[in-house]
Parts: sequence; structure tokens; C-alpha cells
Amino acid sequence: MTTTGYITLEYWEVAASALLFVLASGLALLFEAGLARAMAWVAVRMVAQLLLVGMVLKFIFQATNGLVTLAAASVMAFMAVREVMRRQQRPLKGAWRWLPGSASLLFTGVLALLFTLLVVLRPEPWHSPRQLLPIFGMILGNSMNGITLGLNAITNTIVRERNAVEARLLLGFSRWRAIRPFAAEALRTALTPIMNAMAATGIISLPGMMTGQILAGVPPVEAVKYQLMIMFLIAGVVGLSSLAAMMLTIYRLTDDRHRLRPDRLQNA
Repeated sequence: MTTTGYITLEYWEVAASALLFVLASGLALLFEAGLARAMAWVAVRMVAQLLLVGMVLKFIFQATNGLVTLAAASVMAFMAVREVMRRQQRPLKGAWRWLPGSASLLFTGVLALLFTLLVVLRPEPWHSPRQLLPIFGMILGNSMNGITLGLNAITNTIVRERNAVEARLLLGFSRWRAIRPFAAEALRTALTPIMNAMAATGIISLPGMMTGQILAGVPPVEAVKYQLMIMFLIAGVVGLSSLAAMMLTIYRLTDDRHRLRPDRLQNA
């Protein structure tokens, strides 16, 4: 159904869009791939989560209260930190297991969000939920993936290449110089998804934000501007947060005498 500027969907039309997914689930069941139940579960979970989020966002947008908006952003940040912790294969022991991922995620994420709202977009009020929550969500989601990939890469590499790292330390290298080649490879791993997304944007795929704005009736050139802003913002935050998390991890996995300390890792 077409209204002023954008197309609205009835629930039956949304259900019709799921037919291909139902077909894929049926084929998975037919081939005994063991995925049918999992696919059904994630579909139900997605529907429930999105419907709930839609109702919550409707309340937040109508309230236009800064405290309500910040509370919602805090919940998003907490869930992102929780996911970073759950996805680590070899987290640090003790309280340090929370520090690299959460500190880098929250510091760079909040800093980038404030810069975008106060310098680039300048909405009125600055805490407008229509701008703050979607941008913060994109920052958190992409940073979470980058940090997780980077931390898993650096911790797995330190365990796997322990002899090589210790040999470099014995030759007189500082802890930072000894681990730098492995950290560089881990950083490339962390940045690969966003770099691939940037390379494919506009040629292979139209990103979600740009597509949503175009469907909502925004002129394509304006949608491109917003998408460029978001892509640069996300790429910068992913790079900075991933690097910060890895540097904190390297700091913890070495000591002041420039010795490697893999004993500070779980599952080492």
C-alpha cells in the first residue's frame, strides 16, 4: 500500500515474503541437513524480537525523553558487551576478561556517536531517538564483530605462535615489537568484513540504510550522503576499537619484563 512518500506493508504481505525461507527450510528438512529446526527457531526469534523492538521504539519516539533514549542506548551497549564476551574463544582470566572488549567498544562507540550527533548531524534535540538509536546500533553491531574477530585472532595467534613470539623476545625485541606482526594480521582479520562491505557498496549491493531511505522516499543523492557518513563512521570505529582491544590484550598477556604470559588466558 502506498502512502505519502513510502510504501506500507500489511502483515500478510510480510508473511508472503517468508515463502522462500519456508521453501529453504523444507529443503533442509528433506535433505536431513539438521538445520530445519534451527531455521524455524531463528525465524520465530527474529519475528518476536523485531515486533518487540518496534513497539518499544514507538514508545521511545513518542516520549522524546532524553532519559528514556539514554536508557535504551545503555541496554543496547550492555547487550553488545555481553555478546563480545560470549564470542571470545580464549578470554582473559579474572576481571580483565571484561576490560579490553567492553572498554574499547564503549569508549570509541560513545565518542563516535557524540561526534556524529553534535558535529555532523546536529539534530534538535541532540538526543533525538530517531537519530541516536539507529546510529548507535550500527556502531555497536559492527564494532562488536570487529572486536570479536580481532581478539580471537590475536589470542589464538599468541597461543599458536608462542615459540616464535618468545624467540623474538629473547633476541631483545620489546613486547610490542615482538607481537607487532601478529597484531597486524589480527587487525586485518578484524577489518576484513567492513573493508569488504565498503568495496561492495554501490556496485554489488545497496546498503541497508541507503535502501531504507530510498524506499521511504528520500532522494537517492541524499541517501548516498547519509550512507557515506555511516560507512566512514563505522569503518573508523571498527578500526579504532579493534586496535584498542588488541593492545589492551597484548598488554595483559605480557609483563613489565617483556615476558609472554599466556597463563593469563583461559583455554590456553
